[in-house]
Amino acid sequence: MLNEFAYCPRLYYLEFVQGQFADSADTIEGRLRHRRADQESGDLPVPEPDDARTAGAEPLIDESVPASGVGAGPADREIHARSLMMSAPTLGLIARIDVIEAQGRRVTPVDYKKGAAPDHLPERAWEPDRVQICAQALILRENGFDCDEGVIYYAAGKTRVTVPITDDLVRRTLELRDQAHAVAAVGQIPPPLVDSPKCPGCSLVGICLPDETNALLDQERGAAREVRRLLPARIEAAPVYVQKQGASVGKSGDQLRIVAKDDPPRSIRLLDVSQLNLIGNVQVSSQALRELVARGIPVCYFTFGGSFSAITTGMPHKNVELRIRQYAAASNADTSLAFAKAIVIGKIRNCRTLLRRNYSDRPHLALRDLNDLRKRVPAADSLDSLLGLEGSAARIYFQHFAGMLKSSYGPPFAFDFAGRNRRPPRDPVNALLSFAYALLVKELTAALVGVGFDPFLGLYHRPRYGRPALALDLAEEFRPIIADSVVIQVINTGEIRPADFVIRANAAALRPAGRRAFLDAYERRLDSLVTHPMFGYTISYRRVLEVQARILAAHLAGELPHYVPFCTR
Repeated sequence: MLNEFAYCPRLYYLEFVQGQFADSADTIEGRLRHRRADQESGDLPVPEPDDARTAGAEPLIDESVPASGVGAGPADREIHARSLMMSAPTLGLIARIDVIEAQGRRVTPVDYKKGAAPDHLPERAWEPDRVQICAQALILRENGFDCDEGVIYYAAGKTRVTVPITDDLVRRTLELRDQAHAVAAVGQIPPPLVDSPKCPGCSLVGICLPDETNALLDQERGAAREVRRLLPARIEAAPVYVQKQGASVGKSGDQLRIVAKDDPPRSIRLLDVSQLNLIGNVQVSSQALRELVARGIPVCYFTFGGSFSAITTGMPHKNVELRIRQYAAASNADTSLAFAKAIVIGKIRNCRTLLRRNYSDRPHLALRDLNDLRKRVPAADSLDSLLGLEGSAARIYFQHFAGMLKSSYGPPFAFDFAGRNRRPPRDPVNALLSFAYALLVKELTAALVGVGFDPFLGLYHRPRYGRPALALDLAEEFRPIIADSVVIQVINTGEIRPADFVIRANAAALRPAGRRAFLDAYERRLDSLVTHPMFGYTISYRRVLEVQARILAAHLAGELPHYVPFCTR
């Protein structure tokens, strides 16, 4: 991790302390170029005493590491070992060395890098790479070998760069070692780099959010900052839903294979899957389940009626530091109340936005009342009083919800809405709302688990058996602009019609065809692009959910003084 610390202390902290990692095209290509060096082979002999050293041994030839220059031929050094793990307890260093070239007791570590050598630098190697090779040389020295130089092999240009192990480089390496230990011991993530050219190529930029964090801090100080969109606008992989009763999901090679009665088998590349969602009685094989959790792909379970009931993930996220801070915040009344106020303000603002956009004749009185309630939120002195304000806002909002429904499909009053009801929903509109909220909570539960939170301990919603309270917290600001928006859309466009429901014993539920149509509309909404009101760039709503979860993590970590809700205009 010295390489990472020399490159960016924040990157080191994210990977080493918090256990965060994300692949990019560069990291994947780097692993492919690195795969030969990662194959363990050979061994180093025990170093001989000085008077027993031998010289002139016949070298073995290895064509994978050119001896010198660009595109040089076979090496003229003997290669003893590849991918060798060694440590130096006295120095407090440990490393897996790609290649060690040796003759007798004199050895040279070789480190593979994907990129090209920086020929514009006098050393012809980046400082993080030189520090890394120096640490390997120091480990070899502590183990009794002579090591005066290392080699960095830049694969893009097939360039072999020799790095002398000078006293200055050793001092710099040990200085960075001490700084890294100190940063890890403090338990506070270093600040992000400011407008750094290092950030766009970093695979953890979507986790780090350097420009976003700096922009929010600048807003606190009354300043403005242009934010670069360094993370992809959309998440390329997509959720898979299986709702055919009796269907089974298995694994064949690098694909999921879905088999259902009366339907042809279907295969989907695991590379294209972000979630597996099973609705009702659908089976998944242990082989598929093991592969999914190994890839960090959650498996979400819904009842046949559409309630989100369970989630399967791999081992808990390594970021235990975040969960400790989450538990501390949940037990702190002031912190919990401040966060709860932020999400209630966000919810009320987004409810006003949806009414303003979709109501047939703008309800000025309702908009005024909602705005008055929003202004009263900062003065709430307890969660109970805040719940009262939120409840009043929800009552006004749902009293006017029917005014946003304009369906001309089906018989009159087919989509009448007199108010919110659930468990079970008694009419088609409430059935759609309940299913949409279940999908939204599922999405946020997966996002929170991916960041490192415990989704079942909320700061606003109180813990209750089986309820993902923190996901419900974050869902508040997104209910109007994601869930309610999809319900309004599918009714007004006729994507969902009265025939898509079954109503029995005063309970309404979607039929399979209607559920499929609603899932299509819901996924389109999550994949649609929106201009982020705080950062100014466009990203998908699905990406927004992840960004908000990371903003909450930054707030609880002490990086940001406040949680800032997502509010559309």
